[in-house]
Amino acid sequence: MSKIIITCAVTGSIHTPSMSPHLPITAQQITDNAIGAAEAGATILHLHARDPENGRPSADPAHFMAFLPQIKQRCGAVLNISTGGSATMPLEDRLAAPKQAEPEMCSLNMGTMNFALFPAVDKITDWKFDWEKPFLEDSEDLVFKNTPRDMAYILHELGEKRGARFEFECYDLSHLYMLKHFVDRGLVRGPLFIQFVFGVLGGMGPDPENLTHMKMIADRLFGDTYTFSVLAAGRHQMPLVTMSAILGGHVRVGLEDSLMISRGVLARNNAEQVAKIRRIVEDLGRTVATADEAREMLHLKGADRTAI
Repeated sequence: MSKIIITCAVTGSIHTPSMSPHLPITAQQITDNAIGAAEAGATILHLHARDPENGRPSADPAHFMAFLPQIKQRCGAVLNISTGGSATMPLEDRLAAPKQAEPEMCSLNMGTMNFALFPAVDKITDWKFDWEKPFLEDSEDLVFKNTPRDMAYILHELGEKRGARFEFECYDLSHLYMLKHFVDRGLVRGPLFIQFVFGVLGGMGPDPENLTHMKMIADRLFGDTYTFSVLAAGRHQMPLVTMSAILGGHVRVGLEDSLMISRGVLARNNAEQVAKIRRIVEDLGRTVATADEAREMLHLKGADRTAI
């Protein structure tokens, strides 16, 4: 089998600080978690930002630039900046940091969807910040807007103008057909790096059959011009990403996707999850790709051509 890419999603907008004391919030915490993940074997670091004063998901370029240069200086991992941010953010806010940083990679959500986090409210009894509970409750009436016009704009601004390649996040089967639409329009070219996303309420459930079906349709639509990776939310993280490795795909772990390292045990940092999946994939006979090998596989422009 080919080399396997391990992506680590260091922090994000899915979980609130109250759900784990180990979720990185400040620039230094995000930096240390990212470096630890890279040292444990992460090839790509997928990055969101937080406001260090209150833990809120942030799109402020200043919050990103407080940690991006430090991470770049201290490791050679590929830096992948979110364009999804939080579903409550306007598109221009979500793109402010990647426009400034001009990274090698960005994520790109391939469809408008419900992004329902409200069931988590029942699991939390001690709220750290006053924004957290309303943030989760309001997701019961939240639409995560990613229209074809939005996607075309992102592809133009970050891809055509700034040379970024994309992690195409597909939460549903229809998102594969939307990606094919952009390939047919000539706005996207291979090799494609597609992230199959499971376990978010509003997207695909974490059923193994959904993964095999997504791969079958992606094979039909994209042939040998794509490679896939898998992320799964919560307790489904390790089983689904292990299945991806068995099927020849890549894997994503990290505290954005799951706060746990095992049943009922919080991960103390991102490196624990990276080290665990690295042991699993190496036991399966896969070899973890270096960052430079991933750059070649995904046709990335190189860290020296970013503005970080």
